[in-house]
Amino acid sequence: MEIAIIAHDGKKADMVQFLNKNREFLIQNTIKLIATGTTGSKAELAGFKVKKMLSGPQGGDAQIAGRVAEGKTKMVLFFKDPLSSHPHEADVNMLIRVCDVHNIPLATNEATAQLLLNGIR
Repeated sequence: MEIAIIAHDGKKADMVQFLNKNREFLIQNTIKLIATGTTGSKAELAGFKVKKMLSGPQGGDAQIAGRVAEGKTKMVLFFKDPLSSHPHEADVNMLIRVCDVHNIPLATNEATAQLLLNGIR
């Protein structure tokens, strides 16, 4: 199962903490992680194997949306920072829309992400 991980700058540490909390499950051979560039780099530093796309503002969100549309990515964990504005908000909204169109589970915060992972264990 391919799971995309994305986090706004203010949530990257939270994402790494979440990954570490769920390490045993996420390092299984049946789980493939993909990520936007910077989030992926931080996950790699924490010891996770991640296929990195471009950074979000450079098109990484769109690359992941494409994988969702192609049926490759089966879940998206996107820790959004609701207290900051983001210049690529249109890309974020497009990714959310593509997840909705293709009925792909999408978590935008840690509580929902944990429920999704618990549901597939």
